[in-house]
Amino acid sequence: MTTSSPVAYQMKAGELRARLRRSERRRQLQAFGLVLPLAVFLILVFVVPILQMLTAAWHDRSVIDAMPNTAEAIATWDRQALPDEAVYAAIAADLIEGSGQRTLANPARRLNQELAGFRTVILGTARQLPDEAPPSWRETLTEIDARWADPQHLVILQRAARPLTDYYMLYALDMQRGLDDRIAMQPPSERLFLQLTLRTLTIAVTVTLVCLVMGFPLAYLLANVGGGVRNLLLVLVLLPFWTSLLVRTAAWIVVLQSEGLVNTGLIGLGVIEQPLRLIYNRLGVIIVMSQVLLPFMILPLYAVMTGISPWYMRAAQSLGATFFTAFRRVYLPQTLPGIAAGTLLVFMLSIGYYITPALVGGSADQMLSYFIAFYANETVNWGLAAALGTILMVIVMVLFLLYSRLFGTQQLRLG
Repeated sequence: MTTSSPVAYQMKAGELRARLRRSERRRQLQAFGLVLPLAVFLILVFVVPILQMLTAAWHDRSVIDAMPNTAEAIATWDRQALPDEAVYAAIAADLIEGSGQRTLANPARRLNQELAGFRTVILGTARQLPDEAPPSWRETLTEIDARWADPQHLVILQRAARPLTDYYMLYALDMQRGLDDRIAMQPPSERLFLQLTLRTLTIAVTVTLVCLVMGFPLAYLLANVGGGVRNLLLVLVLLPFWTSLLVRTAAWIVVLQSEGLVNTGLIGLGVIEQPLRLIYNRLGVIIVMSQVLLPFMILPLYAVMTGISPWYMRAAQSLGATFFTAFRRVYLPQTLPGIAAGTLLVFMLSIGYYITPALVGGSADQMLSYFIAFYANETVNWGLAAALGTILMVIVMVLFLLYSRLFGTQQLRLG
């Protein structure tokens, strides 16, 4: 018998490693090919629209596209005095052309968002401009509307005539940029969105804690009862998914109103004399949102608890620990992945809720999502809607990174 030389052995080993690498590469390419259609679909219908929406918070060409001559001429204005005749001539030329082509609505709306009354300045001046060029466009424009000589209007026009703007993000943070370009907080009477953000976080945290307190015992029961009872409880947990959210919210209105089942029952039992206000306030929002989102807390907890062997608790109790001590020191730490996943899921869903607060909450209980829909649909202020959406997205991303840091991405997996 002959034995292979070390050189031949190394050649065979190298050839085997090369085959393994090619096989692994083919397997990865096959997996990538299977995932590619879904990835392209998600990018086109999910990622790209969101990015386009969010860019509206920073990018606005409504003024520069409709008034290009003005944008070019006023860009070099030093704000030390009123602009020269060339700037006013460019404004007049753009207003005349825009009035003829009916393209002044968008820049007028954009300027009016930053300074009330600017829409009247733009459209009113465009209607009164003379057909022939006067000796001085500056005098003509200021005679038509004296606000063309107001530095504040001109500064805002100069800022809005740039493609990039920080106005929407500053406004969403209750800030503003003065005529000297310094950033400061808005007057107390005009501050809204920081308080709105705090309210949204407060409601989301409260709903998450309520779902955790209610969902943990039920998930524990599901994981430790027999098959028949477990199946029945699972059906009851999953039953809300088979009912429209709008129908469930309307049902809660019937239950919680002054003449509803809860108040009628409490009055019949003699517990209260006057109906309690359980709806159209913060309490009603928390009750309804907690009921709607409770399954999203129970299911992750149940998935983790079913993987915990009951022998751990029995072993701890056999060594002298009480039930509560064994539960706290042995069982509870093993449920942390489920707690992390459930609280993260419920919080992310509740922070963007819209229908429930809009239907069962009062005017002081609306959340960020309501105002995003309001500015996008009612006032068509896409820039401010995108700025509020950016704030909401940043909050969610920060909290997700915090959870990943505390619990680890492996623990966030269900099961």
